[in-house]
Amino acid sequence: MFEISFGELLLIGVVALVVLGPEKLPTVARTLGALIGRAQRFVASVKADIHQQADLTGLSSLQQEVHDAASSFRHSLEAEMKEVEGTVRDNAAAVRAAGDEAVAVLDITRSGSIDPDEQRDADLFAAARAGDDAAETAPAADVVHHDENQLDLFDSPPVKPAITPAEARE
Repeated sequence: MFEISFGELLLIGVVALVVLGPEKLPTVARTLGALIGRAQRFVASVKADIHQQADLTGLSSLQQEVHDAASSFRHSLEAEMKEVEGTVRDNAAAVRAAGDEAVAVLDITRSGSIDPDEQRDADLFAAARAGDDAAETAPAADVVHHDENQLDLFDSPPVKPAITPAEARE
């Protein structure tokens, strides 16, 4: 702060002793020390207030940034939600249309004016609608087509036909 050397302090002390005298010098030194202490505390208090205000300014700007980020996130999330809701509505409409079509096929089947292939499809739909999963896993015999060149690893091996009585006579 002040660049006063030890020699200069000693000179100031000697002058003060001569001017004030030995009786008043301790009282003046105590008062001067108290004033310097108050000044140091005042400067420290002002520094603390300045730092606190600077921190509050930084915090308020940080708070504003977080608020802006949260608002932006909320708007983007709402836009995504609206898009998902639209997709769900479209899919629900498609499912309803497919269900209405299936009900119409089922009604036609019940009226008796349908060919056998459509009858099989309607039966599968009715079984699936009733919760019968076995009807779908066991396809009708006329639907299964095997390629002679294809190797089925998961089907049972073909059963050899029984020898007919005509072949046994030969």
